[in-house]
Amino acid sequence: MNLIMAGAGFFFTFSKQNYFMRSIFLLMCFVWLGVSAGAQQVSKVLMKEDGTLTSIGVELDENVVVLLSPTGEVGEFGIDIYKGRTSRLDERLEPYTGRVDRYTDMDNEAFRGKIRSIGRRQLTYYASFDEAELVGKLKQIGNAAVEYYGRYDEESLRGKIKRIGNYEIQYYSSFDASFGGKVKAIGPVQITYYSNFEDKGFRGKVKSIGSSRFEYFSSFDRKELAGNMKRGWRVQYVSGIKFLLR
Repeated sequence: MNLIMAGAGFFFTFSKQNYFMRSIFLLMCFVWLGVSAGAQQVSKVLMKEDGTLTSIGVELDENVVVLLSPTGEVGEFGIDIYKGRTSRLDERLEPYTGRVDRYTDMDNEAFRGKIRSIGRRQLTYYASFDEAELVGKLKQIGNAAVEYYGRYDEESLRGKIKRIGNYEIQYYSSFDASFGGKVKAIGPVQITYYSNFEDKGFRGKVKSIGSSRFEYFSSFDRKELAGNMKRGWRVQYVSGIKFLLR
């Protein structure tokens, strides 16, 4: 009888511990999901047909998008009223009427006057005492850290954004005769180009963004058409990122 009661007590204790551990595990999962849901992400990329990266859009709360230059300058920001749509190439951002704060004259000289917060999301910058090549550059937007190509990278890449949160921005090497300096990938999305051995009407132009392909009129077509896009749509959603090819 005593053995039975002891066994029951052990089982009860083990069950309580097991339940407690499962509860902790579930709580951690919910916390992780909450952080992931609130994480800032690259939502928009503006680039030219020749692979020149123009702007990178980072999405905050309330459908607010902040456009960053390839070297990390904060540009236009506002509400993305065209989110989920691919009908317009010339998109605009609606003015954000929420709270926007800026750093004051009492703050570090490297970021005085720059945007400090948009709604609930903070923007931080490298200060005057940081590495010289980073001073004044955007350091973090919301909870997404911003990293840059530095002194040990190719000279043509130095100062450009290397990573925003989990999104790495890669470029073709400057030693590549056909694609040197062109953007190679944004996060999981690979970008390819027509090589220098292709027809002169479209050599060097974007060939694909992810699985989306583009074709152009060649130099053998009518003169007024040569180089213009023949197949493909200039606004594409690929892996959750909106690409605008201008």
